[in-house]
Amino acid sequence: MKSLFSILLLCVSFQALASDELYRLGVGDLIKVQVYDEPELSLETRVSDSGSIDYPFLGSIALKGRTLREVKQSIHDGLLDGYLVNPNVYVSVVEYRPYFINGEVITSGGYPFHPGLTVNKAITIAGGFTERASKSKIFVSSSDEPDSKPTRVSLLHRIQPGDIITVEESFF
Repeated sequence: MKSLFSILLLCVSFQALASDELYRLGVGDLIKVQVYDEPELSLETRVSDSGSIDYPFLGSIALKGRTLREVKQSIHDGLLDGYLVNPNVYVSVVEYRPYFINGEVITSGGYPFHPGLTVNKAITIAGGFTERASKSKIFVSSSDEPDSKPTRVSLLHRIQPGDIITVEESFF
């Protein structure tokens, strides 16, 4: 039984690591940049409306749409170019940008994102369905792609940071 639990824990940890590797930063994400033995180069900052951050010595760095690994490499290479001999850089997400939910839910608005969030959980966080809510006409669009058409989803659909969930009204 212990080994089964260990394997399950390892799978969950790997899934979280894999999702962090694939996660693309966006406006509103709070990130932490740490450079080993260089406290003046370590900071916690939010990705600005322009999709960038200001970083010591390197100036403005575009982050929107980039993975944590890409940002780490960019900062590493920038510091290597005339500032540090062998910079050891670590970049992590401290707080994901919020998701939004509107339509036929009790309390519409923006809510903090947590990994593993589904439409069903998001609706529960928003106070649940109203009496007139359709449990099958639920749409999700991404704030990262404002021109894309909302996609009809099920209650088990996984939500990403910045997603906009709309619960339609039922006619019956």
